[in-house]
Amino acid sequence: MKTLILMRHGKSSWDYSVSDKDRPLKERGIADAQLVASELKLLDLKIDASFSSPANRALHTAMITLRTLDFPFSKFQVTNDLYDFSGESVVDFVHNINNDIDTVLIFGHNHAFTEIATSWGNYYIGNVPTSGLVQINFEIDQWSAASRGRIEKTIFPKQLK
Repeated sequence: MKTLILMRHGKSSWDYSVSDKDRPLKERGIADAQLVASELKLLDLKIDASFSSPANRALHTAMITLRTLDFPFSKFQVTNDLYDFSGESVVDFVHNINNDIDTVLIFGHNHAFTEIATSWGNYYIGNVPTSGLVQINFEIDQWSAASRGRIEKTIFPKQLK
């Protein structure tokens, strides 16, 4: 079995004149990421690896979450493949994950994460909100076969408030 955990970056700020990649999290984005990360920690999942988009808002969300999980940063990587809004690069990335990895946590962006959660999950998710998390389990041995799985868990900030 393979498990994919998608976490969308926290709410970002448009208050600064910076490039899209450099946009920071808002205070609410930081608080929501901490809230979702704390709930994820309660699941006590064995996460084998984690990857993030290089965008500041995704990286900051990853740092908050991984620190909360006491996740070793030696098992964390940044990849441009996750700086994707359509989902095509994310799908290619997932299909090329090393098969020694059973559970992976990735940080990225919408529309990509909503599209993947809906097309690969077993029910419709209209929108993965900022700081939202979707866990999809696949009855497969090879990541290249990931296409249709079962949504095991969703954690959205609104559910926790």
